[in-house]
Amino acid sequence: MKITIRNAKLTDAKTIADFNYSIAAETEHIVLDRKRLLRGVKALLKDDSKGFYILAEVGGRVAGQLMITYEWSDWRCATFWWIQSVYVSKEFRGAGVFKHLYRHIKKRAKKNKLVCGLRLYVERSNSRAQQTYEHLGMRKADYNLYEIDFVIKRSGKSKR
Repeated sequence: MKITIRNAKLTDAKTIADFNYSIAAETEHIVLDRKRLLRGVKALLKDDSKGFYILAEVGGRVAGQLMITYEWSDWRCATFWWIQSVYVSKEFRGAGVFKHLYRHIKKRAKKNKLVCGLRLYVERSNSRAQQTYEHLGMRKADYNLYEIDFVIKRSGKSKR
């Protein structure tokens, strides 16, 4: 199976939004507002300062995606690229789609002297994803993530 990687375009917004909707439903059991989600995807695709998406294609069909956003590190005088919105279509899971996306973005980041590293976060219970990330050379960071979310309300307690 030939997997090709390309930058996303504005015409990919609906596909990306559909994938993001599926991510939220599958991993966090959250139902997102589709209109707001599509606006958010389009906003990023229209403004490189927010980040960018790359897509994996198989036979001309989008098989997977990931988004990069930015975090400035004053300690390093450089930017971390955050890997977010990772999704691989169910029919292409286990076929190396994420591995191709990751290797592409890692190579691209290493060539960019303004990038000091890659980061991502993963649900604590998603052991399969964690194993994948570790297999590709990433390691657990020494930080826990805290947040206050003013948009998405979660029911129940945190999964710890």
